[in-house]
Amino acid sequence: MSAKLYSADKIEGFEPTVFMGHRRAVIAAWFGKDGKSIYTVSEDGAVAERKHKSVETGEEVEFPSKMPTKWSTPRHLYFHINEASVTSIGYNERHDMVVAGFSNGVFGLWELPSLQKIQTLSISQHVLNTAAINNSGEWLALGSSKLGQLLVWEWQSESYVLKQQGHTYDMSAAAYSGDGQYIATGGDDGKVKVWQTGTGYCFVTFSNHSASVSDVVFTKNSQVVVSASLDGTVRAFDLVRYRNFRTFAAPTPVQFSCLAVDGSGDIVCAGCKDSFEIYVWSMQTGRLLDVLSGHQGPVSALEFRSDGLQLASSSWDKTVCLWDVFTRSKAVEKLAHSFEVLSVSYRPDCKALACSTLDGSIHFWDVATGVSSGSIEGQKDIAGGRKASDLRASKNSTFGKCFTSVVYSADGKLLLGGGNTNNLCLYHVDSKALVKNFQLCNNFSFDAMLDFLNSKDMTSAGPNQLLPPSKNSHDISKRSTQKAVTSRAVRFSPSNHQFCVAASNLGLVIYSLDPTIYFDPFDIDIEITPDYIINDLLVSQNDYLKALVCSLKLGERGIIAYVYNAIPDVNQVSHYASQLPSNYILRLLSFIVSVFDEPASKIQLHLTWISCILMNSKNFSQLKANSFDFIPTLKALKKSVAKSLDEVGTLCDDNIFELNRLSTL
Repeated sequence: MSAKLYSADKIEGFEPTVFMGHRRAVIAAWFGKDGKSIYTVSEDGAVAERKHKSVETGEEVEFPSKMPTKWSTPRHLYFHINEASVTSIGYNERHDMVVAGFSNGVFGLWELPSLQKIQTLSISQHVLNTAAINNSGEWLALGSSKLGQLLVWEWQSESYVLKQQGHTYDMSAAAYSGDGQYIATGGDDGKVKVWQTGTGYCFVTFSNHSASVSDVVFTKNSQVVVSASLDGTVRAFDLVRYRNFRTFAAPTPVQFSCLAVDGSGDIVCAGCKDSFEIYVWSMQTGRLLDVLSGHQGPVSALEFRSDGLQLASSSWDKTVCLWDVFTRSKAVEKLAHSFEVLSVSYRPDCKALACSTLDGSIHFWDVATGVSSGSIEGQKDIAGGRKASDLRASKNSTFGKCFTSVVYSADGKLLLGGGNTNNLCLYHVDSKALVKNFQLCNNFSFDAMLDFLNSKDMTSAGPNQLLPPSKNSHDISKRSTQKAVTSRAVRFSPSNHQFCVAASNLGLVIYSLDPTIYFDPFDIDIEITPDYIINDLLVSQNDYLKALVCSLKLGERGIIAYVYNAIPDVNQVSHYASQLPSNYILRLLSFIVSVFDEPASKIQLHLTWISCILMNSKNFSQLKANSFDFIPTLKALKKSVAKSLDEVGTLCDDNIFELNRLSTL
């Protein structure tokens, strides 16, 4: 209930000052615009104005001052928001305005020093935890942790600049669209949200489910999102008209725990948590086609093979079943495990299958023969820190640490796993080696962040941080709890450049696998140097094709960009593309992907290169022969071109309409 004034630098004669007088906790303090006053705000809405005055004359003076001075409190001002506490404050010194958020969801803008109310508005019924005002004083930003909401409000025009809201409760599922531009997420609040990967903004929310969403999947054309829920329904949402156009349900009430859609988007399968069955529907008619029975435990995961000919299902009955849903044969191939199977993932080339089990292991199977091809014991890799209630050291407390979700990268060379700890593990498939261990969060307000606990925090009744609050607390019924960070779903982008994590209490986390590569040589000779490429090949010989090939060999992005942009005539690109050796096509396309979305991007040059490379018959045969290696890069190109088409197309349409309007004047 007090504020203290300290000096960051040493000032002669300065003594720290304590400001008293508030009846509730002080939540904000700042210097006034005139430099002669300090304002402090408490939870009860009281604003105390502190004035810096001369001891001799009693006049206000700037702070700090060489003459003897004192601080006084001439008046208290009040926000006058009934039955609400102040929870957040933002101050703009330039315009001497303050924005305040309250516990009942009301926010307002006031002008100092009179605290004259300019505007108030209610956006929800929940606490506003943070508030800010921009430098020009036009936009107000407010956030609510209860709703996961971020709001930017332009108070002069009374309109929203930005309104974003995450999942109210934990996020449980995630899926990439086919072109990698969107991510769909499902949460325990029963909502399905679709996000743009480029901006991080949610542009549509579906609230049709009445219980937790357990899984979400995009169809191949990325125009439909399908979600399964514990409310016993599977719903299909149209991303063109933004509506729930199809609802699938079982003949008897069940809880759906997982979901899969075939490549054509016409077959929808959902696994049950309680009846242990898999239901198969037609997307076009909505009719129930088949019920697949065979598991003796809850179905934990479903996935169609990329060619759509086979469905894999994992279950807590320690088996993985391979189904052929398109034939009349009911023969099922079962892959037995020693522990409960939690997730399953097909390799993109359809030749292998990866399964994670409750003991923290990942098992690999050959799809053609049904024979095990190896395993990874990842229990120690995924094991996180030590929980406050753990009685064992972190290195010995790996029991129960497992991968609840595994997924192959788009090229099938890497496998990503996430589970009930703070760690993500990225493995190289062929060598079964751990490539990198990602830590989702370093916030020590969450549990299981420390490898070593302080024995002083342990009492006979348990850890200090988990004990009930003291008798002096406002609410004795409250209990202190700490949530642990977990990853409930991990997904790789189809372009292989990103992967996303649906973290249970962190929201949606996106990682990029493309840091700037400064030196990545390929088929390099000893004479190939930056000086040789720039001075000898470009300046002296004007041999742009050889310079481009040598820069691709050198693999230094800055040199590649210099040569790429140095080509004087775009019309010569077709000649260079036809003469480019086939083993450098992938590296050049990967470079174009990396620079396509840059602010000063040369779109015409990029599109010319892409068109000339893909339309060349020699290059086409190379792409067809190595399609598995080229698919991630081609999908990334499709994403970048589509994004540029939207941006440039909108600009061109606006210009055409404006020119037509001006021509009629």
